[in-house]
Amino acid sequence: MKPTDLRGILQYVPQFRERTFVIALDGAVVTDDNFSNLLLDIAVLRSLNIHVVLVHGASAQIEALAREQQVRASDLDGDGITDAATLRLALTAANRLTHEILEGLAATDLRGACPNAIVAFPAGILHGVDQLFTGKVERVDTALLQTLLDHDIIPVIPPLGFDGEGHTYRVNSDSVALAVATGLKAVKLIFVTTRDALEHQGKPIRQAMVAELEQLLAQAPGGFPPELLSKARHAAAACRAGVQRVHIINGRISEGLLAEVFSNEGIGTLVYADEYQQIRRAQKKDARTIYALIQQAMATEELLRRSRAAIEKQIGDYFLFEIDRNPVACVALHVYPEEGKGELACLYVKPSHENQGIGRKLIQFIENRARELGLRELFALSTQTFTYFQSKAGFSEGTPEDLPPTRREKYEQSGRRSKILVKKLR
Repeated sequence: MKPTDLRGILQYVPQFRERTFVIALDGAVVTDDNFSNLLLDIAVLRSLNIHVVLVHGASAQIEALAREQQVRASDLDGDGITDAATLRLALTAANRLTHEILEGLAATDLRGACPNAIVAFPAGILHGVDQLFTGKVERVDTALLQTLLDHDIIPVIPPLGFDGEGHTYRVNSDSVALAVATGLKAVKLIFVTTRDALEHQGKPIRQAMVAELEQLLAQAPGGFPPELLSKARHAAAACRAGVQRVHIINGRISEGLLAEVFSNEGIGTLVYADEYQQIRRAQKKDARTIYALIQQAMATEELLRRSRAAIEKQIGDYFLFEIDRNPVACVALHVYPEEGKGELACLYVKPSHENQGIGRKLIQFIENRARELGLRELFALSTQTFTYFQSKAGFSEGTPEDLPPTRREKYEQSGRRSKILVKKLR
């Protein structure tokens, strides 16, 4: 399914309608050729009654201006010392970018405005060094931003803050985005960068609970590329402050924003504050979903062929693994109480979600469930994935004698000659 497929998008709309997304754009993304496509993605969000706030950085433009004017920039991203010359560069770069964004919104038939909504104070003297014109966010004028949103106007916020005396400070755009997202109680904070995902020690991170990300930040912050370290820190802080989901995506990918927001797979990194994955017992209405989910696996004989009616008849044995309420995997536990045995059956994970540990989570869930029911042994039948059960789940090869009599009879009648795998639970 393409992310622009309306049917795929509509399943998410009830979750996001009238909610707020804060989209933090790196300066290099705004001047990229794909930016016009990104604005079209934002137009789709607005058409679905999703409120959008844009926060942008300007480090790439400050660096380019410094070279052009042969000025040494003391700080590019608002985290270090900002001297007077660099503040002038930042003002020029930020104002140009804000204007470009407003032009782009107008071309997409969207209204935008640049409010002075960031109240800042000087960062002061840190470790004995005056940070000069570097500032920190004191508060966000959320009432002003909400008024704009209520009138279908997209706020465009540069990496600048103002104090009560009219002074301007250079502020890190990631911290501005964090403050805006928490102040507006946004459901999503989306960092749009020029990188495909968060990386740690050279490996991409596709999904992470906030506690896992915080552990990496505490133990090995140097494992993050310098340009992503700030994203990682602010993503963790946002989740802890109440933002449900934080995304880091590549803004140079066409339709990337929609693909991240309106699909389970996404294209970048998702950091979440709660367990957004869950396993639940299937209900009668889920029979159609399960049948559709496993149809391809039945066609390739990976799974035993079963009808939708058969699934519905035994629906109480089935469990679904969901990501944000969308089923991506299933499993069943058929119980043979007289023999104290259970069959782990119909284990299937969508190809798009393979190699993420979902299969092992479902097996562990079934093992725990079987123990709760007082079963002594689990068995599974497999024609193609038996090595997975043996290497990843601790099953060993058995014989037909290990099957309950009624199941043995069906096994022999099927002619599939599946390998029989068993695991003691006690």
